[in-house]
Amino acid sequence: MVVNIKSLKGKLFVPDTSVIIEGIISKLVEEKKIKGKIIIHNAVLAELEHQANNKRTTGILGINEIKKLREEKVLEIEFDGEFPNYNQIKYAKQGSIDSMIRSLAQLKGATLLTGDHVQHDIALAMGLDSELVEFEKEDIKELSIKKFFDETTMSVHLREGTTPKAKKGKPGEWEFVELSTKKLTSHDVEDYAEEIIEKTKLDNESFIEIENVGSTIVQFRNYRIVITQPPLSDGWEITAVKPVKILTLEDYNLPEKLLNRLKEKAEGILVAGAPGNGKSTFCQAIGSFYLTQDKIIKTIEAPRDLILPPEVTQYSKTMASSSELHDILLLSRPDYTIFDEIRNTEDFELFKDLRLSGVGMIGVVHATKAIDAIQRFIGRVELGMVPSIIDTVLFIEKGQVGQVLDINMTVRVPSGMTEADLARPLIEVKDFISGELVYEMYTFGEQTVVVPVTKIKKTTSFARSVAGDALKERIRRELPKGMNMSLSMPTEDSLEILVPKSKIPQIIGRKGQNIEKIEKKLGVKIQVRELDPSMEGLIDKEEGTAENDKQSIEYEMEIGKRSVSLMLGDNHRGQSVDIEIDGEYLTTVTASKIGEIKFSNKNETGQRIIQAHNAGERIEVIL
Repeated sequence: MVVNIKSLKGKLFVPDTSVIIEGIISKLVEEKKIKGKIIIHNAVLAELEHQANNKRTTGILGINEIKKLREEKVLEIEFDGEFPNYNQIKYAKQGSIDSMIRSLAQLKGATLLTGDHVQHDIALAMGLDSELVEFEKEDIKELSIKKFFDETTMSVHLREGTTPKAKKGKPGEWEFVELSTKKLTSHDVEDYAEEIIEKTKLDNESFIEIENVGSTIVQFRNYRIVITQPPLSDGWEITAVKPVKILTLEDYNLPEKLLNRLKEKAEGILVAGAPGNGKSTFCQAIGSFYLTQDKIIKTIEAPRDLILPPEVTQYSKTMASSSELHDILLLSRPDYTIFDEIRNTEDFELFKDLRLSGVGMIGVVHATKAIDAIQRFIGRVELGMVPSIIDTVLFIEKGQVGQVLDINMTVRVPSGMTEADLARPLIEVKDFISGELVYEMYTFGEQTVVVPVTKIKKTTSFARSVAGDALKERIRRELPKGMNMSLSMPTEDSLEILVPKSKIPQIIGRKGQNIEKIEKKLGVKIQVRELDPSMEGLIDKEEGTAENDKQSIEYEMEIGKRSVSLMLGDNHRGQSVDIEIDGEYLTTVTASKIGEIKFSNKNETGQRIIQAHNAGERIEVIL
């Protein structure tokens, strides 16, 4: 209902664009509060046409209002004024169209009708007769699409040319149901869309979050509604989502250990899960939980659809830049900020900056596994900073908290590696409940790798057997050349060497110094035993054959600022090779998929190769 306006009869009126779009004049006609003649500036028509051509709902609503006034024939309608140029339409929001409308009202001696406070105040300042029209917003009825919802409906999907459908059930456990056998026409869906837009504008609890060419996102009370139309989509479509149930943290039956973590330590939280599994519902619960802990809570959303108590301020990411939100949140000093949802690099940067500034962050991330949520930060932030940004990952599956990950940094040799010189900073990802190490994240060469530790444990035996031949070859190169020996691996991390009895002291060395040095270098335990004399002739033959079969590979060397590469060519892709310098064994490596072997300049092996190259030593790659 129109309020704050007296009866307007027998007068000449010039309405501005806001009045036309909001349907104010037709409502005044219905309430019999206006009678006379209205002059619509051609600039209003041009602005509405521009909006309608860009598939914006406001333009369509304004044109329909003018059509309705002409059909009712209660008021005399006239069009006047010059048509605006492109720049005037483009910068309409800066006041160029409003200025033209005020000039027409002044020229005609008419009363300006507006719903814009600024327009009204400027008109009064100019000495014009102006009426400000406002609406009551308390008595807005429910949307027509409410008939498609019941207590189990999660979302409703309306598309022209198809029957209405809905998802019914609960997060992770739902079914797609047909609500009617009658197909919707484009006119049906348009009518629903226009009603949604109109009622949203008149409702105090609702707002239009985003309005672009071909798309409108609306938050009408508890409904999040996405409206799309051509040219963005190939037909009119409405998707309306409504929470099935508002939960508290107690409803999730979390372990006491996890509750204590959330209360006392967790400040960089990621809530991960596949779409429709209840991530936002959990964030609502954890936001309400922190309110009971006397924490100040803010949110960043796009669109704003979290249902939270009025004590929580909800910011729209579409209405402000990341730098503005960053400054606002730092100045308002919240204890926790819920970021729903983190999508692009700009979002990840904002989350990182706020967290490193000391703000507790709860971020929502789409992921099919808990570890995937952490991996989405890799490449966007330095690996060493990840534990400072994220300390807890909660994976939501079928509406419940599934896996919980704990993240911290340490320095040691990664699982599956044994040589002490491979120690490096790495990130440990543990199952929070059991304390079991499940993933390790570290740099390997120039790449960042995420390794599942449980799989390493399962595949160690297989990996050892595959690497056995290479390891035996390396041990042969560590021992005196020409020595008869037999090698075997009785366990995953031990090696047995059989040599003639007279050679055992030479291999072991004084007080075991030689063998300890070899064990430390290769990362295995070595037992030296006597070789059966009857085997010596056979061993001699095998050793001679292996030595004669040694094949050197041609290669091209490239020394860069950060690495040295040996290009072997496509014929040697994925092959295991030895590298020797002046006949002395250096290392065994596997060529990449493009036949390349690369070492970092900071790596000991890479440095040795560069030194050998500069000194003119012979570097061989042996197949």
